[in-house]
Amino acid sequence: MNNIVKFPLLVFALSFAVLWLSTLVGDSRRKWLRPLEEEERHDFGVIQAATLTLLGPHYRIHLFDGRQQVDQRKNYEAADANAIGTEYVRADMLSAADAARVRELLKNYLDQRVRFYKTRDVGQLRQIDTYTAQLRNELWSTVHARAAAQLTPVVALAVSGMNDVLNSQGYTQAAWWNRIPVAAWVLLATIAIGCNLLIGYGANRTCFWFCRLLFQSRSFS
Repeated sequence: MNNIVKFPLLVFALSFAVLWLSTLVGDSRRKWLRPLEEEERHDFGVIQAATLTLLGPHYRIHLFDGRQQVDQRKNYEAADANAIGTEYVRADMLSAADAARVRELLKNYLDQRVRFYKTRDVGQLRQIDTYTAQLRNELWSTVHARAAAQLTPVVALAVSGMNDVLNSQGYTQAAWWNRIPVAAWVLLATIAIGCNLLIGYGANRTCFWFCRLLFQSRSFS
């Protein structure tokens, strides 16, 4: 599921095709069985309206939650970058050798963070996570050794900045794992398919369901 959502255009095309076929199936079932009688249309309209009403809140909730998750990831990514930049400047508070070592590690660490945001391949992500964990340990070991040897307020400030770097990576990773559950997507897809089946089946004629489908899609946008 996580691999699929990384390709939004593919998800859109598949969703459109599935919903289109659902409406075609509903239209074909109407022709195979029998058209609705006029006295049955009122009861059928109540069921159809109730199903569409059920779809509306689920659609809006998913859209709202998805937007919130995107904003959260953006905020944590910005905090991640700011923490790295701040610690790069605070490296001056260490000794010359430690400062050079920390900056070199931070450059490599930044490269891995950028790769993490751009890469979609699962195998490469595992390699990035492994190398990032190694860099995190080396970064913390460098500032911790300096703090253990000479703990001053200035060194403590550099240690605090490094702590922010390590924490921001964890917060960002948690935000990337925070996705809408698969069960919620399945529920939304099931309701949407049911709505399109009803639209196709309740159409007065073969081509009418297409116009009504466009109208219903516009009402939820």
